[in-house]
Amino acid sequence: MTSSEVSDRGRQAASISNAITRLHREHYGRGANTARTIIQRNYVVCFLDDIYTPVERTLIEAGRPEAVRETRNLFQDAMGPSFREAVEAAMGRKVVAFMSQVCFDPDMAAEVFVLEPERGDGAPEG
Repeated sequence: MTSSEVSDRGRQAASISNAITRLHREHYGRGANTARTIIQRNYVVCFLDDIYTPVERTLIEAGRPEAVRETRNLFQDAMGPSFREAVEAAMGRKVVAFMSQVCFDPDMAAEVFVLEPERGDGAPEG
C-alpha cells in the first residue's frame, strides 16, 4: 500500500468512526466515548467504547442486560440503512452485509460491514 493509500484509509476510517458515533449520539442521546474503525480489504469494523446510556447502565446493574441487548438490536435493525449509507459514502463501495454486537464487560460494541468485492478481489471477472 502506498503512503497515499494509507492516508486515504485513515481518512475513510475517521469518517466512518465520526459518522457512526454521530448517529448513535443523535438517536441515543449520547455517542461512544471513543471509536476506532479498522478497514481491511472488503471488511470494515467500527469498535465503540463506553456506549451505554444511564438508563441502560441501570438495567445492566439490575441484572437485566438482555433487555438492553434486545433494545440495542432493534435499534441496529432500524438504523442499518443509515449506518450502511455512512460507510458507503466514506468507502465509495456498496455494503452487502451489516452486523452489530454489544458487550457489557467491557462496555463496547462492534459494527461490522462487509463490502462488495472489488474487481480482482473475489469479484467475478465479467
